[in-house]
Amino acid sequence: RDGVLRTPDERFENLKDYPFEPNYMEIDGLRIHYLDEGPKDANPIILFHGEPTWSYLYRKMIPVFTAAGHRVIAPDMVGFGKSDKFISKHDYSYKHHIDVMKELIRRLDLKNATHFGQDWGGLVGLRVVAEMPDRFARVVVSNTGIPARSGFLAWLFEKMVKFVVWWHGPITFEDLKNAAKEASGAGNPTAIQGATMFSKWIAYAYHAENMDIVGVIEQFGGIDLSEEEERAYEAPYPTGKYKAGAHVWPYLIPTQLKENEKSWVDVYEKWDKPFLVAFGGDERITIRMKDDFMTRIPNPTEVTLEGAGHFCQEQAGPELAQLINNF
Repeated sequence: RDGVLRTPDERFENLKDYPFEPNYMEIDGLRIHYLDEGPKDANPIILFHGEPTWSYLYRKMIPVFTAAGHRVIAPDMVGFGKSDKFISKHDYSYKHHIDVMKELIRRLDLKNATHFGQDWGGLVGLRVVAEMPDRFARVVVSNTGIPARSGFLAWLFEKMVKFVVWWHGPITFEDLKNAAKEASGAGNPTAIQGATMFSKWIAYAYHAENMDIVGVIEQFGGIDLSEEEERAYEAPYPTGKYKAGAHVWPYLIPTQLKENEKSWVDVYEKWDKPFLVAFGGDERITIRMKDDFMTRIPNPTEVTLEGAGHFCQEQAGPELAQLINNF
């Protein structure tokens, strides 16, 4: 398809702790990759990754799930992992990500499923659940949210974000790291510091020509990756041309605010199935959105992953998987 790149298969050879067989499905002219592990007749757990990762993020959790007899589906979203990638960031949209994941679930005919989403995995996955709730038996979220506004405020917030990104212009990764340090300070950032950091992160990602994937994961996850893990996270991207999906994803956050609010009002505020909120104890990026789950979901279960930051799958993967098994 014109305007689409496909990462060469050899980039993914011999990745440590990632022995899983690839599966592919063509959706909207794009080859979408997903993992499908465990018995096919078991109730599925669907693992949605976020920015700027891919299904490799779940390598520590999948064996725990399959050992317990679960079927595990872990897709790579458009622009990430082994899935096809638009060259232009203007070809990506929040809605398109939702529609592709819905079609994947529909064609696999997944039922009685458990949702797990972290970061953008929640922003997309929770909309998928809201639009096909009969296919899901329970929801688990970690370090994510569903940002929402209604009416004029939704329009205004989106325009403000786009203006601030334009006003910031290109930001270096060093500038971004310095902004993160200022925001974190000695403890939790203030709302203003958090908003400033958020806008600079969007500006860095949007204007970058070759995002520092490993740097982002390590800096904002508070983790040190091994050389093998660094190679794996960079594997989908031979050059910066392949990273348009990662560049634009933060910029798309405010583009579905009204639709997200509708999901809250029509689905989640009436949710009557199990809902687990398992945030990292050291999470700072999405922590302000946790309150929405605790106050707008009727009867959520709360667990704190002590010692885990934003990428809890890296720092507490097996423990988190066991929590989900128990849940």
